[in-house]
Amino acid sequence: MKSGDLKSMTLDQLDDQLARLKKEQFNLRFQKASGQLENTSRVRQVRRDIARVLTLAGQKRGGSSSAAAAKSKSGA
Repeated sequence: MKSGDLKSMTLDQLDDQLARLKKEQFNLRFQKASGQLENTSRVRQVRRDIARVLTLAGQKRGGSSSAAAAKSKSGA
């Protein structure tokens, strides 16, 4: 999934996309455990897509947590 596509989504759409990706991740783990997983690279793609969605959702909700952590460490 392209980050440009995700940037144009609303928070509700990002939450829906996150739910779909988590469901797919669960199904991929289940297939791997049962020995039926054919496309092993999809596990990595889904994991990175989840991280992308979470990052953009956090930014849209009010800023990234890393920026808040940096402020608290600097004492500001």
